[in-house]
Amino acid sequence: MSRPSRRVAVVGAGLSLFVRRALETGKELAYYAASHALASSGLRRRDVQAVVMASAPDAFDGVHMKGEYLSDGAGGWRKPYFRAYVGGGSGVFSIISGWSLVASGLFDVALVVAEEKMSPTQPHPQAAFNSIFDHTIERPLGPNLLWIFALEQHRYMHTYGIRNEEIALVSVKNKRNALDHPAAQVAAAVTVEEVLASEVVAWPVHRLMVSPVSDGAAAIVLAAEEVAKRLTDRPVWVEGIGWALDTSYWGNRDLAYPRYVEDAARMAYRMAGISEPRRQIHVVEPYDPFAYKELHHLEGLLLAERGKAPEDLARGRFDRDGELPSCPSGGLLGVGNPIAAAGLMKICELYWQLRGEAGKRQVANSPRRGLAQAWGDLMQIGTVVVLGV
Repeated sequence: MSRPSRRVAVVGAGLSLFVRRALETGKELAYYAASHALASSGLRRRDVQAVVMASAPDAFDGVHMKGEYLSDGAGGWRKPYFRAYVGGGSGVFSIISGWSLVASGLFDVALVVAEEKMSPTQPHPQAAFNSIFDHTIERPLGPNLLWIFALEQHRYMHTYGIRNEEIALVSVKNKRNALDHPAAQVAAAVTVEEVLASEVVAWPVHRLMVSPVSDGAAAIVLAAEEVAKRLTDRPVWVEGIGWALDTSYWGNRDLAYPRYVEDAARMAYRMAGISEPRRQIHVVEPYDPFAYKELHHLEGLLLAERGKAPEDLARGRFDRDGELPSCPSGGLLGVGNPIAAAGLMKICELYWQLRGEAGKRQVANSPRRGLAQAWGDLMQIGTVVVLGV
């Protein structure tokens, strides 16, 4: 893959609160995040030339054709507008989509918005997934998401000899980090013992190892280099992008190692000129809807040895003041998980971290390069973005 000649920067970011049952509509949540992002960039809606909207399955908001429904809230009326949709990977894929519009030279300024309002889906949004599996091979087994994630966690633990106490440490770290995040939904000071004493939802997954049902929105503003330099003296550049799909049949995937994440990361690293990711990435926001997934993804991103991420976590390497801060925002386990918005929240966090504007969450040593990653679709897509200053 060749490196595009036109540089693109993030010049603004905004979030709504992440909450259990928002009183606002999905349109209003999108409007709030978009307005915040535009205000932080010094731009107005009339300056935006194109809009990318990210949202996961329509069933989550209980609205068919959700992209069209959200268009006015996202500022998409009478502008080139499209929806980026790869399930849970959508939030990070949305910046990839927006970047392509600006890097290609088609537009100079693009607004990227991600929204999810999961609370209207009752009794649980998971029901939306009952029909995603192959009707002949997989559905007769009666799978659901928790069932498959539990199977994957069990395989990961068995392959590398990992104990559930080591997995629980992810929940402890992320919920603690989220105590400093103003948008957080489930921040808490919890212990490993409390995580393991919480309800078993599907062995070996406990309740406090699972991100919550959430409503919320996030937004960023992308600008071409010449525009970005007029707007700010601290642009955050999109240095690398990558995405990759594995088979949609979960029984055919290597459940102990997310190869599709590695493929996406290698694509992003090549574009960013990164040859030693463990040395050249300074802060990371991997996707953590389940506690084990953060460790799984850190290994797929080549930021830890296979099966060794739990040891790195235990010795503090991924703490906010550690060698490689991971999920300093608090992640999905602490801030919340309005699916697509959660992925873009990670981009917002890197934007603030790389500009030194993350407040109490700010990591040490003035990081110059960060990585955000998301995962989803039929649980087999990896989306990766590298940002730098």
